[in-house]
Amino acid sequence: MTSINQDKLGELFDYVEGIVSDEKVPAAQIAIGHDGKLAGMRTFGKAHNGTSVEPASDDTLFCMFSATKAIVGVGVWKLLDEGLLDLDERVVDIIPGWCAEGGGDASYVDVTVRQVMLHTGGFPFAPMNPRLWEDRDARLRRMMGWRLNWTPDSQFEYHATSAHWVLAEIIQQKTGEDFRDWLRANLLDPMGLDNLYVGLPNEEHDRAAGIVYTEEPLPVAGGEVFPQTILHFNLASQRRAGCPGGGAFANAADVAMFYQGLVKPADDSPLSANAIELGTTVGTNPDRHVDLLSGIHVNRALTVVLAGDDGLTAERGFGRGASPRAFGHAGAGGQIAWGDPETGLSVGFLTNGFQQDERIQERTSAIGTMAAACVE
Repeated sequence: MTSINQDKLGELFDYVEGIVSDEKVPAAQIAIGHDGKLAGMRTFGKAHNGTSVEPASDDTLFCMFSATKAIVGVGVWKLLDEGLLDLDERVVDIIPGWCAEGGGDASYVDVTVRQVMLHTGGFPFAPMNPRLWEDRDARLRRMMGWRLNWTPDSQFEYHATSAHWVLAEIIQQKTGEDFRDWLRANLLDPMGLDNLYVGLPNEEHDRAAGIVYTEEPLPVAGGEVFPQTILHFNLASQRRAGCPGGGAFANAADVAMFYQGLVKPADDSPLSANAIELGTTVGTNPDRHVDLLSGIHVNRALTVVLAGDDGLTAERGFGRGASPRAFGHAGAGGQIAWGDPETGLSVGFLTNGFQQDERIQERTSAIGTMAAACVE
């Protein structure tokens, strides 16, 4: 049986504290889970909330950005697990009128749930204005006007928010419930995640650290996301909306424990072992589904990325030392969220400082490597 080396854990905490003390970010939170339990958590720095600035605490919530995708994706795993959904179902057979008024490539009728979850559906730039996020009818009308950018399954291209608006609507179509309420009742509450929200209630708004650009912003990867979109997550209305591709709020402990629930599921887990195995089995093609910038195989399963056995774990956001079976999903600005079923380790790192340069990759690799070294 493995255990956590407390000296190594302390070194990891010191590293994260240094990120804040060097003024690289205003605040940061780090948590490590292991063998079904929270092994440790620390919070450093200050949280911005409107015009006030207060010391951040372990109760402070941070926007997860695209690490949200795994939360919603695991909700879809549960639909698959319960026989409410099939991976090869066509989106047009689930969401009435999807893409029907957008014109362009008629192959939208062939897009499947599987392709949506793998970012191979062909609509990476489909827009969803933040003003529409809280209005389901408006979202549906907008999706009717979407069009494909390329033929489904012909390539991989990251869908920054569009694919997960589809997944959220699939949850609503299949369950008859608001996707936020359904995720709370059927996934987050059963997993004991009281500090992880897809749709932040008004009464929790003041707990959330405001996002701060630490340098001049550049466009975020993904054609429907712009620098101002990031700052929308400082608004109570947009936090409440629970943008399924990037709008969850949590503390790092619940991020780490979410992945504990997948790498070391409890006896009363809301997911079967088969569902977790299906969700973490690579579904992309090494020759066809490569990252457009790096050229490496994306190694994606159903909304999560796997570290892989090709020596590219750091490039995929896991650092060095994670097993090939480690899986998770990072978030813009440097959010880290993954678990490793081989070692029983899980990692959550959150910050309110938004950066977009090579320092994030270096930091992500360092945290992942140091976290993996904690297991002995």
